[in-house]
Amino acid sequence: MMHYLKPLSVYQLDSLRHQATYTLSLRLGRADPPLSREVVEYMLDTGVNRWSLRRGKANCERVMACLSGIVFIWRQFDQIRHWKNSAVTILIFSLFVAMVMSPKLILPAFFLAFFVIGVWRFPKRPRHPPHMDIKLSHAETAQIDELDEEFDTFPTSKQGEALKTRYDRLRGIAGRLMMMIGDLATQLERIHALVSWRDPRATAMFLIFCLIACILVHKVQFKYLVLVTWTYAMRPPRLRVGIPSIPQSFLRRLPAKTDSML
Repeated sequence: MMHYLKPLSVYQLDSLRHQATYTLSLRLGRADPPLSREVVEYMLDTGVNRWSLRRGKANCERVMACLSGIVFIWRQFDQIRHWKNSAVTILIFSLFVAMVMSPKLILPAFFLAFFVIGVWRFPKRPRHPPHMDIKLSHAETAQIDELDEEFDTFPTSKQGEALKTRYDRLRGIAGRLMMMIGDLATQLERIHALVSWRDPRATAMFLIFCLIACILVHKVQFKYLVLVTWTYAMRPPRLRVGIPSIPQSFLRRLPAKTDSML
């Protein structure tokens, strides 16, 4: 119960991890053959918070593998939405209308879909215990300089040209990450500008829209609003235009703090 009521802090967990590593290294160092402390520390991931280009690539691929299902569903939905196969589009539209008109079918269909996916993947289930995956860890594609950087001490024991090369490479990666964070901050600031009166006309338009939407949602049943929205999203290509949608264009024109930064 204490782990739930009073959980340990990050620093306490890190301290306990190093103490456990020290104890295990002393015990295994007296074994036959002895196991060095560096091997024990590496196996227990005591340096997991240190920078490693190989581990960063592996973690990025793990995230992309988990998101691949969502990306696949979105691509399929985009093809359905643009009527790449008319029969499939009409079928999906009919199923969605049936679920909207009978909301009690949504949760059963949701759990049934997961059940079917689980049964479909049953023959492909893993039959062996998990093991070290060299390809997943990028151990076979790691360069000598990357491995040397990973096993370097903290603070670094390198100097000169090697340290300059690593620093420039890290600056490049951090620069791309900084751009991603900046784009995210810009979008969040634009959303915040909807009610902050940075752009009086945009805020007034948004407030009027919210008032109309409040009255509309109150007077019209929710399932009909969802049905109209779905029908608009699934409209045939003849009724589409090649310019961004009105909400997307409106959001892009909202002010952000980007112009105020040095």
